[in-house]
Amino acid sequence: MAENILFEKYGQTISPGRRIFSEGEEGEKMYIIQSGTIRISRTIDGKEHVLAELTKGDFFGEMAIVSRIRRTASATTVTDTQLLAFDRAGFQSMIEKNVKIAMNVIDKLCRRLENANSQIQALVRKNEQSVIALNLYNRFMDRPEGERALALDRATKEIAQSLQIPVDTVEEAIQQLVRDGVLSVKTNALRLTNENRLTEMAEQVGGA
Repeated sequence: MAENILFEKYGQTISPGRRIFSEGEEGEKMYIIQSGTIRISRTIDGKEHVLAELTKGDFFGEMAIVSRIRRTASATTVTDTQLLAFDRAGFQSMIEKNVKIAMNVIDKLCRRLENANSQIQALVRKNEQSVIALNLYNRFMDRPEGERALALDRATKEIAQSLQIPVDTVEEAIQQLVRDGVLSVKTNALRLTNENRLTEMAEQVGGA
């Protein structure tokens, strides 16, 4: 009964081969699959790569309502699909009234975080400098153009905590980037001075 009420309020039925959203778009909604299959893909070097195929009970697009970042991948229906679509307010309202669904979402988010953490640690061990560069790159790009400065002490601590590596390691990596002319430091302001070079270093993570 509860599921029927949810579908009446938030449900969508979509035919095969339809694009739910595309990589790079601004996102306002997340989706929970009621039936059918969704393909998650991303364009790398001009070619589309399938990252995952999701089915009933899976959800996707959640970062749009968590941090409102642009879509990092595309989502396309493979079969006839029924979805629940929630904006931020709708999702909050839904989980307040549906503990079972809320716990399922939390459980899957925790597992995703565990998997992501394992992957991060593997990457860090293989190439610390590039992973730190990638982390810095993402932080700079999250800032509005023209305001791309970070608080050095805060960024250092947060990166160390995020990557679970010593603060000293992050400090040395940042100082090396400063010596190489990629970053500059004045007082406690860390600024990006060579975006192309930092981008190149960040991209080395995938091939490390």
